[in-house]
Amino acid sequence: MLSLFSFFYYILAIIVYIIAMPLLLLKLRNNKYKIAIPAKFFLKNNPSFKEDKIWFHSCSMGETKAIKPLIDEFSDCNLSVITNTGFEEASKYSNNVRYLPYEIFLPFWINRQKALVVMEAELWYMLFLFAKTKGAKTYLINARISDKSYNSYKKMRWFYKQIFKNIDKIFAQSETDKKRLEELGAKNIEVIGNIKLAQLPKITKKFKRLEEVVITAGSTHQNEEKLILNAYERKYGKLIIVPRHPERFDKVDELIKEYIKDKSLTYHRFSKNEDFNSDIILVDKLGELNNIYAISDVVILGGGFEKVGGHNPIEPAYFGCKIISGKNIFNQKSLFECIQNYYIIEVTQLKEYLEKIEKLEKPQLAKAGTIEPIIKELKNV
Repeated sequence: MLSLFSFFYYILAIIVYIIAMPLLLLKLRNNKYKIAIPAKFFLKNNPSFKEDKIWFHSCSMGETKAIKPLIDEFSDCNLSVITNTGFEEASKYSNNVRYLPYEIFLPFWINRQKALVVMEAELWYMLFLFAKTKGAKTYLINARISDKSYNSYKKMRWFYKQIFKNIDKIFAQSETDKKRLEELGAKNIEVIGNIKLAQLPKITKKFKRLEEVVITAGSTHQNEEKLILNAYERKYGKLIIVPRHPERFDKVDELIKEYIKDKSLTYHRFSKNEDFNSDIILVDKLGELNNIYAISDVVILGGGFEKVGGHNPIEPAYFGCKIISGKNIFNQKSLFECIQNYYIIEVTQLKEYLEKIEKLEKPQLAKAGTIEPIIKELKNV
């Protein structure tokens, strides 16, 4: 029998749904939400999972990428997500992907599953309640409570206590997270580190480190190379540019040649000569980025100065590169949260930060986690 708390929570969720309806209908005019909103809030083309399987739930792209090793281990599984980017990423791994419906639908939408495995901060009350009510073992993985959000969580301790009643086991990132989760009412917590760092980058070729500062512009997009070149001066160090898309190599080559035309700078394409003897080098070969990061001192991370969503900061951070990025990192926020000491700047600030390269701090990665305890637990359900 459901509690009085559950009844009033459900009524409140209905009221919120009704109030939000005009905004939902307004957002439907945006093509970005043409599939997601009808699926989540009207169940259009969003049937229940019928199979009694392990069900993984994550929010967006970063979280979905992080659980790929678990999806590979339990390939015959169910996947649900919240965001468009999460759906796109999950669809690469499985044909059995759903948008998680709004909470008022979950009592009827959820069918019995072997286990529900939820990534990080997706603490939906009805999700855990009805997954458990219908027979699933429930897990929260990669759980953390950041310094920034800790006080907010504490103010709502009475609410989170109700959620944690329906979670059988939690795999936390650190002992600090474990302590904070216990203060909120969580039980049965195991610390396994950050699973987003379970698969750290590797190099395929070892280059010799240079005796001067190496600045790498990694995974750059249109307009970003021009921005970087306009901010760059030879006194800062050697510049290596690695465009994201190979079809742009020739265009970037022309851009660099135009830039050095009236300057006493040397330049070559990496495909012509695999060394770093020039002042500026265009890496026009695929699969070299981590090899380049391994000999770099500073990385200007592409995808953040244009509305691309940023690129993976774990790779340069792992190799100890100082990281500078633009503010458009909306696809990579969860990965940036795994790092301390990085620089998110305005487009107009790039030259200012290059001027003070020596004063920038090197990044620090969180403790890398392991998925083995999670695999072991799920194989026993």
